[in-house]
Amino acid sequence: MWEDFKKFALKGNVLDLAIAVVIGAAFGKIVTSLVEDIIMPGVGILLGGFSVEDLTYTFNGAELRYGAFAQSVIDFFIIAFSIFMVIRLFTRMKREKDVPAEEEPQVLDKKEELLVEIRDLLSKEKTGQ
Repeated sequence: MWEDFKKFALKGNVLDLAIAVVIGAAFGKIVTSLVEDIIMPGVGILLGGFSVEDLTYTFNGAELRYGAFAQSVIDFFIIAFSIFMVIRLFTRMKREKDVPAEEEPQVLDKKEELLVEIRDLLSKEKTGQ
């Protein structure tokens, strides 16, 4: 059982996933700080000191903090957009890396030229030309 567990735990996919979780958690903290400490105070300044998070509704002594919920939804969309932009950047960089360099035209030797001519003649004959 120990050997099976070691094989499973040391697979590349499991290690990649573990690294992605750690990096994702750190990235999430950075984006959360960006939202809470920079973006939302800036929005509050633009709106004259208004804070979405402080919105509440009191009903029969029960306080509904719908502003905190709205703040969480705003945070989610900003975090999701940030992650989307990072993934898009990495995808674009990977795509540029994967694009093969333009190949020089191959020079065919006489045998290959003859085979190409035969292929072309056969395809013309097949189409009835």
